[in-house]
Amino acid sequence: MNRLREALDQLDFTRRYTLERLESVPLSAWFTIPPGGVSHIAWQVGHIAMAEYLLCLARLRPRSAADEALIPDSFLQQFGRQSDPAQVTGISAEQIRDVYHRVHAQVMAELPHYPDADLDLPVLRPHPLFTTRLASLRYAPLHEMLHCGQIALIRRMLGYQPIW
Repeated sequence: MNRLREALDQLDFTRRYTLERLESVPLSAWFTIPPGGVSHIAWQVGHIAMAEYLLCLARLRPRSAADEALIPDSFLQQFGRQSDPAQVTGISAEQIRDVYHRVHAQVMAELPHYPDADLDLPVLRPHPLFTTRLASLRYAPLHEMLHCGQIALIRRMLGYQPIW
C-alpha cells in the first residue's frame, strides 16, 4: 500500500468512527453545552471540518475560488483553534454537518490523485507539529480522533450511553 492511500484510509476510518458517535445525537442537541462543559457538538464538528480542510487541502495546494463555496472564510474563522464555542452564531447544525461532509468528500475525491513525490515537500502553511505534506495528512486523523473523544464526552454529559 502506498503512503498516500494509507493516510487516506486512516482518515476515512476515523471519519466513520466519529460519525457513529455523531449520528446518535439529534441535530437539535448539537448546540447544547452540558453543565460543567465548555463546548458543544456543533463546535467540535465545525472544528473538525475546518481542520480537515486546512490539514488535507490548504497545506497541500493553494486555496481556490471553489474552496470558498466548500468552506467559507467565515466558517474557518468561526471554528478556528482559538474560537469560542459559546460564540458560534448564524449557522445551523445542518449547515455545519453539511460542510463537515463536503470537506471530507472533497479530500477523498481530490487527494487520491495527489503526486507521491509532492508528499515530501514542505506544507504551504506552517504548522508547529510537522513540516511535510505527508505529515499533515497523517496528523489529520489524529486530530479528528482527539475531537471525537470530546464528542464522546459531550454525548455522555448530555445523557447518552457510551458507544464502544
